[in-house]
Amino acid sequence: MRKILFLFAVMTASITMAQDLPANPEPGKCYVRCTTPDVYVNETVTLTVKPAYKVLKTVPATFKTITERVEIKAAGKKLTVVPEKWGTETITYVSKEGGNTLRVSTASFRPSSETIEIKPAYAQWELGAAAPDCASGNPDDCRYWCYKGYPAEFTTISTEVLGTDASVAKTAIGSKNASYTKRVLLEPAKVIEEVIPAQYDEITKTVLDKDAYTVEETVPAVTKTVTKEVMKQKGGLTTWTEVECSLVEYQALPINWNLGSATLTAEAKRIIDTRLMPVLQQNPGVKLEIASHTDVRGNASSNQDLSERRAKAVADYLITKGINSSLLVANGYGENKVKNRCAEGVTCTEREHAVNRRTEFRLINN
Repeated sequence: MRKILFLFAVMTASITMAQDLPANPEPGKCYVRCTTPDVYVNETVTLTVKPAYKVLKTVPATFKTITERVEIKAAGKKLTVVPEKWGTETITYVSKEGGNTLRVSTASFRPSSETIEIKPAYAQWELGAAAPDCASGNPDDCRYWCYKGYPAEFTTISTEVLGTDASVAKTAIGSKNASYTKRVLLEPAKVIEEVIPAQYDEITKTVLDKDAYTVEETVPAVTKTVTKEVMKQKGGLTTWTEVECSLVEYQALPINWNLGSATLTAEAKRIIDTRLMPVLQQNPGVKLEIASHTDVRGNASSNQDLSERRAKAVADYLITKGINSSLLVANGYGENKVKNRCAEGVTCTEREHAVNRRTEFRLINN
């Protein structure tokens, strides 16, 4: 970018240079060549700088102590054998059984008789003799029939009848007894069972009350809101803008920076609001240079870095106020452009050094 100061009264450039100058300039006026900038708008974007995630916290197991009654000797049995008891017993028995002798008396008979019918009585028809006065020459014609009965016929038979039947007379024969002695079981053998109870004791043990487990917690995502510039309108048109002539020269921006700091104080922001903002609002589209300087004391590299940070701090603040970043140029010159004799190695007063610790601005060509 170049800065061109146009004073109509001293315009003596060649024809080639004159072709770059504004048409129809007025005497005593100053102009700045501007290329219409790209128009950007600020958009807010929320970025996830750290995603949500889960945190698993381990809760240790808990235990408790309990007392328990345990068997230390099982129940048992004691067996006692009681032997059998014996005694003697006299047993009487029949050594010879009794019986009978038999005397038999034979049967006796007596004589008798019995009459029986050997032919029953009956009757029949019989043909009789011819009648004496039969007139027929056939004698059979004069015969007659008679029904004649006959008595029954009997006979007597000699028999015997039983007088005395045969009989038996018994005579008893007495029995004989004897005895013997034998051992008998008075009480059988037996087993007496005695139960021996179990033995117990108490023990103390630690048991699991609640097992270890995890608790899940969700850590929310960490986001960051970033403001970014988005092109709204493409620039590129070249125009000449009339400006106050004093604004094309460096103007002081009287910010009192804290020692070694590039942070804008509330007073510094007020100065920017009242000194710079009106200039930019009255000259829309004109580019602004912010230049920051230090004195020669200290390390040159540190001074350069500090001056750049201070110039950038002013530019960043203007951007937050809505100024298009493409219209801002932040330059740090360190200790390279002192305004007085206080160069490196020269002893100067604090007031003289303060002259070189400055921040300035000017309007420049695009």
